Amino acid sequence: MVALRGGIGAGKTCLAQGIACGLGVPEAVTSPTYTIIVEYAGRLPLYHIDAYRLAGDADFASLGAEEFLYGNGVSVIEWSERIPRSIPAGAITIELEPQSGDRRTIRIRSSEPIPWDEKP
Repeated sequence: MVALRGGIGAGKTCLAQGIACGLGVPEAVTSPTYTIIVEYAGRLPLYHIDAYRLAGDADFASLGAEEFLYGNGVSVIEWSERIPRSIPAGAITIELEPQSGDRRTIRIRSSEPIPWDEKP
């Protein structure tokens, strides 16, 4: 589960496209702002979710979207700050902040150890 945060133009969809590429998704990945949830087939299913148009956690739950968070794939949620109570503990949160030009400040955090942070 990857919860993306950042304003318009921060690069959330671009990062989701990179995750899709890493999962071997063969088709073009676009922002699901109007469809809210798009499922893509790759080595693992990718559930690309955009919470921008949701009023909050109740809207998210009414869509039955929680099943995608606990499915057998990778869930990437853009505008995750709009549904804070729906984001499970242990989710990786990535904050994107545009800087000058095409530069970004990227902050990655999780309430649980991230695999690459674990010591052997």
